[in-house]
Amino acid sequence: MSVATDVMDAGGIGTFNLEHGFPEAVVRGFRSGLLTDYDYHHLTQCETLEDMKMNLQETDYDQFMSNEQHITPASFREKALQKLVQEMDFLRAHAVEPLATFLDYISYEFMIDNVMLLLKGTLSGRSANELIKQCNPLGLFKESTMRSIPTFEASPKGYADLYQTVLIDTPVGPYFSQYLEDSAEHLGDASEMRNILEEVQIEVIKNSLHKLYLEDFYRVTQAIGGETANFMGHLIMLRADRMAINITVNRYFFPPCSPSSPAGSPSPPQRSPPSLPPSSLPPSLPPF
Repeated sequence: MSVATDVMDAGGIGTFNLEHGFPEAVVRGFRSGLLTDYDYHHLTQCETLEDMKMNLQETDYDQFMSNEQHITPASFREKALQKLVQEMDFLRAHAVEPLATFLDYISYEFMIDNVMLLLKGTLSGRSANELIKQCNPLGLFKESTMRSIPTFEASPKGYADLYQTVLIDTPVGPYFSQYLEDSAEHLGDASEMRNILEEVQIEVIKNSLHKLYLEDFYRVTQAIGGETANFMGHLIMLRADRMAINITVNRYFFPPCSPSSPAGSPSPPQRSPPSLPPSSLPPSLPPF
């Protein structure tokens, strides 16, 4: 199941500047604003956060902390991430297809993480406001949906409402729908969201959703073709391999959760028996 509809062709050199010239210029501008080795060298010499702020005055980060009176590591991270989100939103606002779909897919991974954070926190009894503050701003959706997810009741009706909220009001709904269908087949009687949440660990659900997402993102990049297919296909394969290896090392349920290798690379490494140490895994990694 795919989130995207049919992916439009990226066009040729004759129409590239008309459709993608401005976004390309914006990206080139963003790239020129990346910190250099020289900048990072000076940052490593700073003894306080105020020193770091001063060292950033001659970079594109000169204004991102201008209104902060009390600087903390958390506020540094928050403001830097806020700057990234603003740049992504600006780029997305000026993108046409297929670039618009490509940029949307970049945010879907963070949307999945946010939904799972809300679900996990809700099951632990944490407040909605606390959970929303911890969500990654790159994967936010409308606030009404964000607040409705962590407020469901632990009842059949509550789980049904949650199911409908996730599937209807979030862009990553098709992944949840596909996962629930697959889980209903594997678990037999777990045909409802309530049963699946109770019988399956949250991390297993999260890994399964990422598996579906990576396979779908790979399909989209291959449909776009050209350099996007070459470079992004390789990056997505690396991301899938890393995820599969992490699951294997942590002895999760590897067969149903590990992302299949989209480009048909060798079979994934078999999950090491619990009695084997992690050091036994490297011999199986050369094909990757």
